Amino acid sequence: MADNLLTLFQTAYRNLDLLPLLDQKDLDRFGVKYGEQVIEELVQLVEDSGAADSKVIFSGHRGCGKSTLLAEFSRSPLMGDRYFVVLFSIAKVIEMSDVDHINILFAIALNLMVEAEKHRVDIPKSTQDAIYKWFAEQTQTDVKELKGEAKVGFNLLEAFSLQLQTNAGVRKEIKQKFERNTSELVSQLNIIAAVLQAATKKTILVIIDDLDKLELSVVRPIFRDNIKTLCLPGFHIIYTIPMATLRDKEILPTIETETNNQLVSMPVLKLFAKDECRNPNAVPKPEVIDVLCEILHKRIPDHLLDRQTAEKMIRYSGGVLRELIRIANECCRICLRLIRRDPTQTIVIDDAILEEAVNKLRNDFSIRLGKVDYEILPKVYTELMPDDPTQKEFLDLLHGLHVLEYRNHRTWYDVHPIVVELLTDRNLI
Repeated sequence: MADNLLTLFQTAYRNLDLLPLLDQKDLDRFGVKYGEQVIEELVQLVEDSGAADSKVIFSGHRGCGKSTLLAEFSRSPLMGDRYFVVLFSIAKVIEMSDVDHINILFAIALNLMVEAEKHRVDIPKSTQDAIYKWFAEQTQTDVKELKGEAKVGFNLLEAFSLQLQTNAGVRKEIKQKFERNTSELVSQLNIIAAVLQAATKKTILVIIDDLDKLELSVVRPIFRDNIKTLCLPGFHIIYTIPMATLRDKEILPTIETETNNQLVSMPVLKLFAKDECRNPNAVPKPEVIDVLCEILHKRIPDHLLDRQTAEKMIRYSGGVLRELIRIANECCRICLRLIRRDPTQTIVIDDAILEEAVNKLRNDFSIRLGKVDYEILPKVYTELMPDDPTQKEFLDLLHGLHVLEYRNHRTWYDVHPIVVELLTDRNLI
């Protein structure tokens, strides 16, 4: 019995990895209907744009389901029939602390060719050789030497990608070269895109995921100072961006202008209406509870998770998918330790387990808070709006999920339910 229980919780724990559902098999196992309206917005902007080089900015809280939704969007029949879609994570291509506008564009060029090879796009050999030669020069790769040492299955594009990902010196050289001559990089990008469009008879659409996971100090110079450069390639691109960036008064006007206001935000699920969120007797929206309960029960067997506890877990998440998964994951970790400590007891995720998990996550939140934060948070809790929504410290709280953004016909904010308890402990609310 104990071995079976251990196995069940091990499976649940693995099901609760904090990773998006990128593969169709994972989506079939764990996916729920969510974000259809956002997909419709993305389709509309891409399909109805009068230009073949539209740029779309896609924002939302970290962990609200953007990556899963983009993967689903990229695999939709409409996209597959009419577009050559290249979806990649910037985090898998470049060291996140070293991302800038130049290596974003270079990564697009490289991933266009990676996707072309994956789908065996028929490119004339002379053209392909010229493109590979260009990549070799930029990444300081000795192709002859590599081919001489190559094993079965050797792939030049993998060698170029590895250089970009792991070699800081190469990234520095690329940046220094193309910062002075951006037009050459964009021109090469457009050449690659034109070659693929001619070969596939499809419109090029590139989707860059995980830019929203960059630290704000990295994001600001990219989208404040260099959005014009990011909009130069002559094909469709969807850029992800942290929600907090679009609340920065120095950045938003420029982004709106350069992208023709083609912005899409993925909202957090609202458990309560704005005018009910401080009512202790308010009942969460049943349709939202049902969606989030379905997400939990696709990962955790029903008999291991009390329904009442599941609903409390959902309340603690604030409607953010990542937070719900994170809380459930922590609960499973606790259960696995308890089973190993005493294999004779029957363990389920109940209120006591949930409270222990929340205590751990509360401490995680607290270590990132300072004096100014504890001045901003009570104001947000009381008025559902900060004094200054563009204040750097507030934007950092928004980026770190200490504060959550909700939307009705107007935008409003609330403190993360777990962070609320920190404010209560300090008698700040």
